[in-house]
Amino acid sequence: MANLEILVSELPTLIQSLKLTIGDSNQIMQQIILINDAQEQLRNIKKLIAQELKFDRIKNSAIATLPRIDTVASLFIPSVGLVDPAIAEKFGNSETRVSLNDLQIKIDAWIEWGYFLQAIAADILSDVQLVNQLNSDINHLSLTANIQVIAENLKINLNLENFHILTRQIQKVSNSQNELLQLQQQLTYIVNTIKNSRSFLNILLGVSAFYGKSGFALEWLDDDHELIISSQGKFQELTNILNDCDFFQEQLATLIIQGETVREQGEQALKKIEEEISKETFISPQVEIIPKFSTQKIVLSALLIAASLLILSFASWKIKEQSPQLRQMSLSLTQEGSAFAKFKSAQKLGMEAASLVQKPPHPLKVWQKAETKWYQAINLLDSIPDDTSVYNRAQKKLAYYQINYKSISQRVLIEKQALANLESAQKLATEANLFGQNSPHSLLSRQQAQDKWQQAINLLEAIPESTSASIQAKETLPIYKTNYAAISQI
Repeated sequence: MANLEILVSELPTLIQSLKLTIGDSNQIMQQIILINDAQEQLRNIKKLIAQELKFDRIKNSAIATLPRIDTVASLFIPSVGLVDPAIAEKFGNSETRVSLNDLQIKIDAWIEWGYFLQAIAADILSDVQLVNQLNSDINHLSLTANIQVIAENLKINLNLENFHILTRQIQKVSNSQNELLQLQQQLTYIVNTIKNSRSFLNILLGVSAFYGKSGFALEWLDDDHELIISSQGKFQELTNILNDCDFFQEQLATLIIQGETVREQGEQALKKIEEEISKETFISPQVEIIPKFSTQKIVLSALLIAASLLILSFASWKIKEQSPQLRQMSLSLTQEGSAFAKFKSAQKLGMEAASLVQKPPHPLKVWQKAETKWYQAINLLDSIPDDTSVYNRAQKKLAYYQINYKSISQRVLIEKQALANLESAQKLATEANLFGQNSPHSLLSRQQAQDKWQQAINLLEAIPESTSASIQAKETLPIYKTNYAAISQI
């Protein structure tokens, strides 16, 4: 029994080693060896338990119990002192004593988990492309870290007076915008890979792209066979990663709009500086000293004026002769002016749209107003002819505006759904109250009321925090839960 107690005291360390860290493929083989060793020790403990139970049966004694080690949880996470709730089932419940039969069952589960990890490790090492991708992912920042870096880069105080500094700042913002577009593509890849892949290895690729340099480990399967993953001390289910991705989608949309606003401000300030420099270049500061005119100079001036009049008369005759070319030139100037006016109007609409949605949440009307302004700006830019001087600038801005419009349209849909959830929940609550009041003693009525309270609660809990409806949902949710609990007790 003494040997068994010593081995059981080492269980926390053994269980801790029953995980597979995904990242550097060179370390996977070492982990397989550690898992094998842990399984072997678990088998030894299982043999000793079997001997102990056999000995007890011979003595006709009750099933022996074995005191659990009080420091099991703290040995796993010493800094916290508790096992994370996400993997609590991996270590069992919080009983102070556990029967030897129960311990055997737990050991079987731990050994089985070890086999699963070994199979995954073998599949990874046999796939060269997968190994290369995993090795590549650990050289890049995690999605979370990338977003934080870009968010910091966009917190910029524009130097609106220094041409060179402002130019560098605008370039920095433009680079951040390009990085945001890449992150949006990466986020779409992660979500689609995790959601739609039937292969477990492909799912791991999506998770690897999510965590990047942070790395991650396969920790456990919970009661619902949901995979538990850890990274940098944080434990979460696979579905929680998808929830994080939804939040990051909204965050990226906000950052894209923020970047566009800052860049617009910088470009407008830069244009003013350029105009001032142009004025200083073309307006000469020198003042000519006009000498006294002599009689000869006056006569000469008169002759020059007469000659000029003749030249102008001749030029006027030539212009009339070339009226088609003049009309074409006039038409080009008109088209150029119209294109420039459209470009400026689109810029103005973009600035207004971006300003409207700063510091969310906002009511649905605000999001819709911003959506309309982006749509109008896009139409203006799209209508600029390709033979005008502002066409290339308009096309570049058009790409950003279309992204902003798409992001805002998504926010409009989210806000509409949130309001619909709130309205439906209120309707269900009213119906639940009616069932309770009209037939308070009817079991069927109480069950229907209970179902409606549950549906209303589910709708409120599904409302994202980023929406304006979330404030009312948070205030209402405790009331609905109290009503649900009360009718459930009845």
